[in-house]
Amino acid sequence: MNNASPAPLAFLMLGAVHEMEAQLESALGQAGLSLAKFGVLAKLAEAGEPLALGCLADRCSCVRSNMTQLVDRLEADRLVERVDDPNDRRSIKASLTPEGRRRHEDGARLLAEAERTVFARLADPERATLGHLLRSLKPAD
Repeated sequence: MNNASPAPLAFLMLGAVHEMEAQLESALGQAGLSLAKFGVLAKLAEAGEPLALGCLADRCSCVRSNMTQLVDRLEADRLVERVDDPNDRRSIKASLTPEGRRRHEDGARLLAEAERTVFARLADPERATLGHLLRSLKPAD
């Protein structure tokens, strides 16, 4: 390994992630979504019910003020709506609209296509090994 760079593997990984992120953002752009917006729609679709904004922030690993702004943008796009929590009148929940559900499905399809393109040069065993390696880098909970 060349000692000229302090962390060549880390920089290679960061470069690959940056390129993949750009490709995924571009794919989602076809559905009028960003990765951040898609992430919120995905969490709401996965939950199958409206979620409190604080809960949504936790599930998306972001601060509540960012979630409020993101939900504002999604609401302006008519992809989510704010609904009262029948069990706690102080709490507001985000709920997918039918358009939000449709755009989430479109986004999921576009992401799957983009992922196939990104990893097309890897054989199945290489993709499996990459997945295993990446999971092993994640800190234990």
